[in-house]
Amino acid sequence: MSKNILKGKVISNKSEKTIVVLVERKYQHPFLKKVVKTKKKYHAHDEKNKFKIGDVVEIEESRPFSKNKRFKVLEKST
Repeated sequence: MSKNILKGKVISNKSEKTIVVLVERKYQHPFLKKVVKTKKKYHAHDEKNKFKIGDVVEIEESRPFSKNKRFKVLEKST
């Protein structure tokens, strides 16, 4: 089973070894046929604290690191 990979923007890096990533997703509403944009925040594990606010990163589902962290950072995207 493949793991879910998401792309988003870092909006917070204040915690130790943790970043908060904002992922925006667009989809067509099933009944209204209108394009809807949703946003969701994910806490991701950043082992070396190398990502800064504004970076675009890819995160991947992983084992639980803590109560809220269920993703780890793969790499910086362009």
